[in-house]
This record gives sequence, structure tokens and C-alpha cells, in this order.
Amino acid sequence: MTEDRIKLEASWKQALREEFDKPYMKALREFLQAEKAAGKEIYPPGPLIFNALNSTPLDRVKVVIIGQDPYHGPGQAHGLCFSVQPGVQTPPSLVNIYKELKRDLNIDIPAHGYLQSWADQGVLLLNTSLTVERGNAGSHAAKGWQPFTDRVIEVVSEHQPKLVFLLWGSHAQSKQRLIDPTKHLVLRSPHPSPLSAHRGFIGNGHFSRCNQFLAQNGMSPIDWRLPAL
Repeated sequence: MTEDRIKLEASWKQALREEFDKPYMKALREFLQAEKAAGKEIYPPGPLIFNALNSTPLDRVKVVIIGQDPYHGPGQAHGLCFSVQPGVQTPPSLVNIYKELKRDLNIDIPAHGYLQSWADQGVLLLNTSLTVERGNAGSHAAKGWQPFTDRVIEVVSEHQPKLVFLLWGSHAQSKQRLIDPTKHLVLRSPHPSPLSAHRGFIGNGHFSRCNQFLAQNGMSPIDWRLPAL
């Protein structure tokens, strides 16, 4: 995971170049190597760890959705927050995201949980930890990913003139300190998890408000409909 060896989209590689030389990133590399050497399964697969950045170049980011951990079940995680690989059952939080899309924009609930088309349109689907051990939620949260993804949030806030940040739940909202509120629209609500979705996530209107802001600032809105697989 040295800066020269990882496969990272050019604009992000340039913006984040200094991070790869910092001690925390060296420690994170060594931790991941030791975990793999110990026979632990790490998700997502290595080539997909930076999928959020590779799918959505810095210059094309319009919307940022902040998640926490990759999914820790086999075959689920592919580097985009809330998204699962094709053929995998839609997780409960994403089911609630779909319910709000239906309520807010009358978008039919899709039969899959693969959000790649959102990323391709400029939605940065960023988890704050980019790896996790199988079956062990939060296992890599304190291992060095937080300073890296904090820097990603700072960079995109500094670089882009008008963005929408969707901060769902207390963990995502803790990142608001990294965002310039004079430039960007920051929308907050409870998390879409089944534990909290009905305390204000359902009914938040974030998707229509997001597209309204983009249109007002001369950008094409996001087509939140997902193509059939």
C-alpha cells in the first residue's frame, strides 16, 4: 500500500500523496500485512479497498455520503459505503435508504444493493474505515484509516466549490468539523439503520434537497434510480 504501488485514481493520488508517507499509514500497512499473514480474512478484497476514490475522481465529486465500516460478511463489501456486490441480499440500512427514496422521489425500490451507478455519477460513497476483519465490526477503526479518510473529507471540501454532504447518524456527523459550511450544503439526520431510521431518517427529504441544490448551482442532479443488473 505504498503510494507508488497502490492503484489509485490520478487526481486522488496527487491530492493525497503526502498521506502515504506518514507514520500512521506505515503502521496501517504493517497491521494489514500482519493480519493477512495470520490467516485473517480482510474485506473488501485488496483491489477494492480504494474503490470509492477510484470510482469517483476528485474533480467529479458532487455528493458525499459518509459510512463507517465495510460490511463484514463474505462477498458483501466492495469499497462503496452502504453498497453490496451484485447477487448479495440488500442490507437493512440500504432497504431504509430505498424506502426514503421511494417516499421522497417516488423511485421504485430496486431488487439489488449495488450502488456503483451513484458513484459513477459523482456520489463519493466513503466509509471512514476502508477495511474490516470478517465477522468483526469496527475491528480496523483505530488502526489508521480515520486520519486518512478525514483527510479525504478535508480535501474534497477544500477542492470542490459546491457539494452536498449527507451525514446520517452520529458517526458521520462527527466529521462535520472537516467540512466548510460556507461553501457546501450539509444535511444531517438519524442513521438509516433499523434501530434509528424511523426517528427521522425516513422523511428527511435529503435526496430531493440534494438534487435541488445541485440544480441551483448549475450541476446535473443525481439519477438515484439504479439500473437493473
